[in-house]
Amino acid sequence: MKKENRSVIIWLLSGCVLLFIMVTVGGITRLTNSGLSMTDWHLVTDTFPPLTEEKWQAAFDQYKKFPEYQKINIHNDFQLSDYKFIYFWEWFHRFIGRIIGLVFIIPFVYFLIKKKLSRETINKCIVLLGMGAFQGFLGWFMVKSGLVDDPDVSHFRLALHLTFAFITFAYTFWVALDLMYPNRKNSLQPLTSIARYSLVFLLIQIIYGGFVAGLNAGLIHNHWPLMSDGQFMHDSVFLEQRNLLLSFTEGKSGVQFIHRTLAYVVVGFMVYLYFKSRKFILDRGQSIGINLIVILVFLQFALGVFTLVYGVPLWLGLIHQINAFFLLSAMTYTLHRLSK
Repeated sequence: MKKENRSVIIWLLSGCVLLFIMVTVGGITRLTNSGLSMTDWHLVTDTFPPLTEEKWQAAFDQYKKFPEYQKINIHNDFQLSDYKFIYFWEWFHRFIGRIIGLVFIIPFVYFLIKKKLSRETINKCIVLLGMGAFQGFLGWFMVKSGLVDDPDVSHFRLALHLTFAFITFAYTFWVALDLMYPNRKNSLQPLTSIARYSLVFLLIQIIYGGFVAGLNAGLIHNHWPLMSDGQFMHDSVFLEQRNLLLSFTEGKSGVQFIHRTLAYVVVGFMVYLYFKSRKFILDRGQSIGINLIVILVFLQFALGVFTLVYGVPLWLGLIHQINAFFLLSAMTYTLHRLSK
């Protein structure tokens, strides 16, 4: 690592930490059903939550006009105090998004003025800024789907918003790693290929994690290793939708079946990477990365099982999502260390 890159690396890693916090808060927002509490959005006036009881009441009255209150919460003795709770998590999620924007843009301009960025790094940072802006759009696009008729957001949009946040984090981390390890000589192509496939299947699994969350598919078939009634693929998978493609993308049983089955595939690829790596001489970074992947993927598998069996308690669902973040981090680091 070059000394002149140290401040840039700290900046990028700070962005990674903020992205991690934002995804974590996003998980809490989803698990507490808080995502539709802010029915309108203004860049300046929504920087802070309502500061008086009159403004809180006005926001609550506005919320009452939308499907989530009219179709669900109106029957649950939903009071202003309940609204303040769900409002906080959605507001905090958006507030962190604003902070991330400032943390990326202001130092980027500073580093440009001070000529601390190479042309290659500038191009990568421009991509990062574009990804951040697109992620903000995806958040609005997701929330909008739950404010019309259906009092829940589209699970497709939720999965897109979640997965793109993971990808944005991974790319930010990769750019930082490029500066931390500018000379990568010990490339191991056979292991790199396995690591790439592992990453692809991990991202598909994250997408299906978004589907499960969006459809509340973790609240059914709370058994393992088989689904309800001792079936590997439950009969309901074939009955939910007109065909299997729709069942595997829009049906609760079908989506859960894919998510739980893909878990075995992800574990299999990462265990295969570990045993394959035993045939090569690895440097310290490569060895640490691969060992960490194996530990985290088994932990993630166990967390998934317990989250399902116990009916998705908030704390377990959140830890399951956080560990997915750690697993993606380890996978990104390892792939970087194995690549040219």
